[in-house]
Amino acid sequence: MSTEPHAPEHDHQDDGHHGHDAHDHHDGHGAHDAHHGHADPTLYRSPAEAVAAPPEPLAYVVGFDRSGETPDALFTVDTDPASETYGQVVGETRLSTLGDELHHFGWNACSSALAHAGHHSPERRYLLLPGLRSSRLHVYDTQPDPVKPRLVKVVEPAELAERAGYSRPHTLHCGPDGVFLSCLGGANGDEGPGGVALLDHESFEVLRAWETERGPQYLAYDVWWHLNSGIAVTSEWGTPGMVENGINPELLLGRSYGHALHFWDLATGRHRQRIDLGDQHQMALELRPAHDPEATWGFVGVVVNVEDLSASVWIWYRDGEEFAVRKVITLPAQPAEVDQLPPALRPFGAVPPLVTDLNLSVDDRWLYVSAWGTGELRQYDVSDPFQPRHTATVRLGGITARAAHPAAPDVPLSGGPQMVEVSRDGRRVYLTNSLYGSWDDQFYPDGVGSWLAKLDADPERGGLTPDVRFFPRDEAFSGLRVHQTHLAGGDASSDSYCYR
Repeated sequence: MSTEPHAPEHDHQDDGHHGHDAHDHHDGHGAHDAHHGHADPTLYRSPAEAVAAPPEPLAYVVGFDRSGETPDALFTVDTDPASETYGQVVGETRLSTLGDELHHFGWNACSSALAHAGHHSPERRYLLLPGLRSSRLHVYDTQPDPVKPRLVKVVEPAELAERAGYSRPHTLHCGPDGVFLSCLGGANGDEGPGGVALLDHESFEVLRAWETERGPQYLAYDVWWHLNSGIAVTSEWGTPGMVENGINPELLLGRSYGHALHFWDLATGRHRQRIDLGDQHQMALELRPAHDPEATWGFVGVVVNVEDLSASVWIWYRDGEEFAVRKVITLPAQPAEVDQLPPALRPFGAVPPLVTDLNLSVDDRWLYVSAWGTGELRQYDVSDPFQPRHTATVRLGGITARAAHPAAPDVPLSGGPQMVEVSRDGRRVYLTNSLYGSWDDQFYPDGVGSWLAKLDADPERGGLTPDVRFFPRDEAFSGLRVHQTHLAGGDASSDSYCYR
């Protein structure tokens, strides 16, 4: 029985054939089933197995020094409610270099490694930390002490440039032919094209550029896939020069930032289809495909519509042999007094929601949408992904709202829900508040601070409640700004699955 939602008919260009031999064993009895005897219990054969596994004991959070004067850091946070140090930073590992600006990061292996031919003995063991500003990659081993990961390798910018032709690494995922590392810029000072570098699963050496036929793709941001269909998806932000010094109003109003999705043949790196969301929809960023390995739909968030400052969420889905898109959520801008707004927004007289992250629960039931500008995390029931139903909102921070956390009700918060991570069982949601150094400064010019919040979620009926016991902030992170969180044992945004 198919789990594909009913999709309305739309016409788009053909995406071509697809397929990858390593992912044809949907029932789990194929050539790579030998991996089921692996030693790592945090690699799960199916989404349901991941949901049923024990909760995460630790969270890893990256923090960066905006000034670049001290090294960035990898923090370890205790997430065990029975622990005496619950909700506290229990480990801090500093990088070996300056000016990296840690942003996104990820595991060397996730559950899909059970069907990857290149992963001979897969372990969710190493954390790979790209420096978005430095183009350098640090690799940390979480063994033998998961609280204090140790540095084992540094991949220098020259290796990324020479072997793959890229710079400004942004997002990474464990993929079928290696670690996929999406990059915003080209090599040797070239603004682009951005794209995906392929790294060896075991040594983390840069192998090559993943793309073999790029087609019209030039801008890059996120990369994900539908493994069992052999389809990759990429999204668009901007080149290094378009983003590193903050948002450029001329480029924004000129509709020059990314506004398209690209679909690829996963096995060959050949571009198959481009879908334009409309150039008013600027910055099509986070990709969240369904975790069901048979599904071929997912969500993408759009930061801002330049016509009305709204933000939106779109679904992509298979329509015959092609892919199509449809807008399913719109968040309107909120009027505000001009004197309450940062200079960048005063001409508009409103606060844009600025949807800067999404997360889809492992059971594909709940979608979380971060509205960093208005300071909201919104929860939607997406049992029918074409008809999301808003079920809860938690307010923290916000450009004008400055909503406080119940653990510190008298402290106005800067920043807002930004990177959002969901536990495998869908009961815990983690939020950090920094977007990107130069953009923080534009929208929160009096300082963005640093905080990590945890919300308790009801995965049966919906609903969100801030955990008053869990709110590390500011000096808990040694004054660094924190951006993304990943959970020991896996989480909703770092795992893809090959089996049902």
